[in-house]
Amino acid sequence: MDDDATVSAADIARLAGVGRAAVSNWRRRYPDFPQPVGGTASSPLFGLSAVAGWFKARGKKFELSAGERAWQRLRALGDDLDLAERVSRAGVFFAFQAGIFDTFDSKLDDPELLTLLSEMTHRSGPVEAFELLCRRYFEAHSRRLSTTPEPVAELMARLTGPAATILDPACGFGALALASGAKTVLGQDSDPMTASIAALRLKLRGIETEVYAVDALREDAFAGRTAEAVLCDPPFNERAWGHDELVGDERWEYGLPPRGEPELAWVQHCLAHVEPGGPVAILMPGAAAGRRSGKRIRGNLLRAGAVRAVVTLTPAGPDLWLLRRPVPGERPPSTVLLGEAGADLSTVETTWREFLARPESGVRIIDLLDDDVDLTPSRRRARDEDPGQAFQAVRDRFTGLAPVLPPLETADAEPVFTTIGELVKAGIVEVKHAARADAEHPVAEDGDVVASVTGIAYVHSGQPEPVGAGLTVYRVDAGRLDADFLAGCLRAADLPAASASTRIDGRRVRIPRVPISVQREYGRVFRNLAEFDTVLRETAETGRELVRLGFAGLVEGRLRPGR
Repeated sequence: MDDDATVSAADIARLAGVGRAAVSNWRRRYPDFPQPVGGTASSPLFGLSAVAGWFKARGKKFELSAGERAWQRLRALGDDLDLAERVSRAGVFFAFQAGIFDTFDSKLDDPELLTLLSEMTHRSGPVEAFELLCRRYFEAHSRRLSTTPEPVAELMARLTGPAATILDPACGFGALALASGAKTVLGQDSDPMTASIAALRLKLRGIETEVYAVDALREDAFAGRTAEAVLCDPPFNERAWGHDELVGDERWEYGLPPRGEPELAWVQHCLAHVEPGGPVAILMPGAAAGRRSGKRIRGNLLRAGAVRAVVTLTPAGPDLWLLRRPVPGERPPSTVLLGEAGADLSTVETTWREFLARPESGVRIIDLLDDDVDLTPSRRRARDEDPGQAFQAVRDRFTGLAPVLPPLETADAEPVFTTIGELVKAGIVEVKHAARADAEHPVAEDGDVVASVTGIAYVHSGQPEPVGAGLTVYRVDAGRLDADFLAGCLRAADLPAASASTRIDGRRVRIPRVPISVQREYGRVFRNLAEFDTVLRETAETGRELVRLGFAGLVEGRLRPGR
């Protein structure tokens, strides 16, 4: 067993066949439980040999199969940032053993690992052997990797129906392609290692595969080619998707996607690559169904009969759009399905089959072609509700909102400033951010300040959790710097916009140099201002909904002028 191999608490729990809480309990109860050798306070790593020895000494179960030992060995061979490449190389080895490749590039020149990989192949076959390593990789980087949930992938495949050839232009690790059951898969992904792993997973199953490691919008590897069906889970909200360089692209049959609507570019890309009459299933952010900037394209898609259904899968999104490439000369349909899955995804398939059998049960397309062309299922549900009753409920909520502005007075103070960079040097602040776009996101603990260049700044409370992309964590010495005070200063700062390659830490932000007692007083007011802003935004949104329902209720006879 390699002395350099490490395991997380989750790994220990899995190998011991217990829950994560049991590992935490052992660490508290037994002084001789192995101490962490790496990781962080919230996500410690332990030496595998030491942990195995501790279990053996107590006669406890601790299963170390060839697959688990291979996984730990694979992790120990280098940095986690390069782990995807090592997983891919292991997949090449399995493909070589399965006879898919005639030669094997021995970049994995570790004899112990190769022995373990061979044992895995002998015991479970190359497909399951590689899937085990992939699962461990997905689990180890679950917060950083974006994978289509298996139930969603299977639902999308069932809704589009069986197809011999499918295309996935943002294939990720191949979840949709695997769920489709297709004999031939055409795929693209902008990340080379992700594309490599997807291709290997497919090839090991005997699926004819073409996967290219290039961005499908900017560099269409399948220009002029079509598939029987297209399934896609594209990246959301990517502003730098190639708008300027793709003006006039022949794929924009329904209109040039606005700069802020990359998802509508993906929709048209998918329709351009499916055969006439062929189905497309694509996941979309909820906002894409109603943003005003995309209404012209949505209207064109509806008029052509390309949109067949928009279904919200979970309350927070995403939406599943089902499309069909129009057949030249065919009369467009007159209705579309707008629905919500609720807690059970299986209802989507049932509702879809019922709609196909009775298209008249859907929403009339002509009713959607208004000033908004809003395809949001929840808005459609709201329109079906009694606007009079809805108005009264929203009015009650509106009257309960009371934004309170904290009292502030004019002052002529000229404070002396320091900077976050100077506070870092003094040991008062610790800054944590992802040094690379594909690095692990920093973890915010209770009392940390989380901020971004877009004006976000708040004090985290509760259990430790990783922050999102583009956010920076500031850990303060609470005895010398008030967290709410720092958050207010960060929110007030005019931080520059940053690209994905820019190092975002706000070290030049100026901080007034005042005693901790004054900081806490200012921090309280900063916090009250933030609360005022939140309630003010909610009041404005609720007010707009109140106005909409008021107009609708008066027109439809559900409301009348009061006295």
